[in-house]
Amino acid sequence: MLVNEENTLTSLVLTISETLRYRGAIGQWSWVLHRITGLGVVVFLTLHVIDTSWAVFYPELYVDAVAAYQSIVFTIGEFGLVACVVYHALNGFRIVLFDSRPALWKYQARAAWIVLGATALLLIPTFILMFGHVLDFYNAGGTPMNIVDAIVKQAPFGAGIAAAGIAAILLSGITTAVLPERKNKGRGSRLERFWWSFMRVSGVIIIPLVFGHLIMIHLIQGVFDLTSAGYSVVGTDGINASGTAVEFVATRWNFLVGGVAVWRLYDFALLALVVTHGFNGLRTVLTDYTMSNRFLRTAMTYLCVIGAVVLLTLGGLALLNTIDSSAIELATEATARLNGG
Repeated sequence: MLVNEENTLTSLVLTISETLRYRGAIGQWSWVLHRITGLGVVVFLTLHVIDTSWAVFYPELYVDAVAAYQSIVFTIGEFGLVACVVYHALNGFRIVLFDSRPALWKYQARAAWIVLGATALLLIPTFILMFGHVLDFYNAGGTPMNIVDAIVKQAPFGAGIAAAGIAAILLSGITTAVLPERKNKGRGSRLERFWWSFMRVSGVIIIPLVFGHLIMIHLIQGVFDLTSAGYSVVGTDGINASGTAVEFVATRWNFLVGGVAVWRLYDFALLALVVTHGFNGLRTVLTDYTMSNRFLRTAMTYLCVIGAVVLLTLGGLALLNTIDSSAIELATEATARLNGG
């Protein structure tokens, strides 16, 4: 057991040391950036799906969550998130393209530089537009939640992750004690081959969906506009009369085109694809560093499965439910209390 733990630690240390040693090797840095940006997206995804479900189940908590998102620390984090999404999407497309055309791999270094350049070109106007929303908020006399309160309000997420970790460890202990370890015959299992294909197909489908979401929620309307009374709700013909994020979500999800709740379907597709893609990618990364230790490798797999199931369940139930007028009233009262009214 001690040998396995040492091997796991050695693998992680080797990755870090070799990354630092490979100065100027763009392929190595692209690999590292892809993993780091993917991790950043998964962390935000976890917060975002749970928070948005509160618009349905706990309107008062959603008011607090959006207020935290409008704090300085989360505003900076929003810029980092968008950078992560843009780079991860473009680099992911590069990977899919080169995997489907092996003859192109001799150009992979050039393509990696193109991805970095394209990311920078996209982020410059994106950040300018996002910063405009920030300036509008402060010029209008907006007062963000202080940094300490914003961070403290994330404590339940930490507790939830810890609980998932404990559950994963217990399940791994049971699994490794009861089931014999399967022998690796040197060729990937049918399930792993499926996931390899899924990651590439889903990655391509996700790109237009997630870029569309970023354009609507971060560029056309920023996070500060979610709580602006009298503003139109992007993608709909409705108005956020109360100036609460709960009414923003309700108006968007209740908007019908030909009797179809198009934004519910859009968000459901985004939820299903991004959560499954993100947590399977996280599983790949975590098991890379625990491959020599069956107990830890199994625990990491369970942790990712638990995370994906929880988010898909919460997000799916929220999308299937209705946000009624009483939820908006609760949000309005919570906003007044938050603002000292």
